[in-house]
Amino acid sequence: MKIVGLIGGTSWHSTIEYYRYINEFVNNHFGDNTNPPLMLYTLNQSLIHESQRKGDWATISEMILDAADRLQRGGAEALMMCANTPHKVFDVVNAQTSVPMIHICDTTADAIRAKGLSRAGLIGTRFSMQEKFLVDRFAMSGVEVLTPEPENEIVELHRIIQEELTFGRIEAKSKRYVLESIASLVERGAEGIVLGCTEFPLMLAADEIDVPTFNTTEIHAIAAAKYLLSE
Repeated sequence: MKIVGLIGGTSWHSTIEYYRYINEFVNNHFGDNTNPPLMLYTLNQSLIHESQRKGDWATISEMILDAADRLQRGGAEALMMCANTPHKVFDVVNAQTSVPMIHICDTTADAIRAKGLSRAGLIGTRFSMQEKFLVDRFAMSGVEVLTPEPENEIVELHRIIQEELTFGRIEAKSKRYVLESIASLVERGAEGIVLGCTEFPLMLAADEIDVPTFNTTEIHAIAAAKYLLSE
């Protein structure tokens, strides 16, 4: 099997899910307890959040590039960033790596189109919702993405992620708020919902939402599993 390098820690709660999904997929593929050759470098999320608050994405790029370099020198044959928001610097990092990088939007767009859909709602951090690095990447794959519009809604979704979910906390009041936000996107024409923060699947189950949901954690992880099993 090929070796995949995971750049995780943003947050470690969802990075665990990446590890679990990849191992389960490979176990099921072989029908036994064969485990894949994974390498993991965990970023310091506290420092990532500090740089985000300052708008210092250059430092975030440097942190991710350092992780990518360490993984490549260790033998990784492909890399992935185990979260949506770090994909803001995907192009910068990808341009300076010598192995392929698996983009979270490309694999999720494939899953959306496989369902016969072309328009989806996206919830995530304020960076993912307000900026275009995810929306434009989805558009390149033929998927139109709707994001929440009221500023207060974007602020609250971001707060729920950074102050609760990244610490492993799931609050009933916050869950109701997220479900209401999703309902608003569906009312605006979203045919499905992209859980565009890898912590949201820890809070929400697919059967709680009336339209198809796209768990970016699972979709991205399975893409990695398929890569490491490829010839």
